[in-house]
Amino acid sequence: MKSLPRFIQIHKSIKQHATVFSLVVVLLLFGLFLEAYMHDFNLVYITLFFVFSLAFSAAPIGIMNIGNLEARFLRNTRLFTHKKGEIPISVYNNSKTTSWSVSIHHEESTVLLAKLKGENAKTLHFPVTPDKRGKFTYGNFYFESKYPLSTARLTKNIPQSYEGLVYPEPKGKNLAEFLQEEERHYGEEKEFDGLREYDGSQRLSHIHWASVAKGEMSVKVFTKETQTPKLAFDFYQAGNNDEARLSQLCLWVLECEKKHLPFSIQMPGKKLNSAKESIDEILQTLSTY
Repeated sequence: MKSLPRFIQIHKSIKQHATVFSLVVVLLLFGLFLEAYMHDFNLVYITLFFVFSLAFSAAPIGIMNIGNLEARFLRNTRLFTHKKGEIPISVYNNSKTTSWSVSIHHEESTVLLAKLKGENAKTLHFPVTPDKRGKFTYGNFYFESKYPLSTARLTKNIPQSYEGLVYPEPKGKNLAEFLQEEERHYGEEKEFDGLREYDGSQRLSHIHWASVAKGEMSVKVFTKETQTPKLAFDFYQAGNNDEARLSQLCLWVLECEKKHLPFSIQMPGKKLNSAKESIDEILQTLSTY
């Protein structure tokens, strides 16, 4: 008796939409009924009963297949403006039976869940490309399935929405270019450390003319003797406008994080320090500026 109230509760959360196969089933039942009524064939009655049984049983099977799924959004992701990112969604099947042929939809995007065993969870990654930085809300997700016979398209809304931050688009001069421009502040050439390909950003005095004579454009690389304990970036010197400055600072922050370099950023009225604040806290400040 406990299963009936549960089924009614699940049924209320499911929306059913007609498909082409719905029309096929209706026409088939109508045709078989006329055939049985006019000719009174036992085989037609058996076929009619068989088709009706399949169509009738498909509805509750499909409802329970999708109705026991639950979803929640995870927060362990970074999203950047105009960059393709992913929103992680954890889907849990709270029944003991396996769910089949289920997908998650949002507008024109679809992620296939396929098979999910009972009392198991799976993490899906939904593609997204934010168009602006700052607070970000992404909602109107729903489950969809045509299981088991495609006689109906069943949908179940996901009430939760993803809420997070979109960081500025990381672009601009890389950290190596910044260090070359600020060479006098961050050290002097200590010793020759090999050659690398010329990319247009290096100084002409570093060109290795012997390689040029051989038809290869290379520059000399020197080991630096660092004189300052950490890199110091300035908001107003990072670009020509606020968005360009934020994008440039975001790129430098990510490169410093990757290379484990300490740094500070002088923002208007505030100084950010990687020794006191986490990278995510610094990126959040850039995002909400």
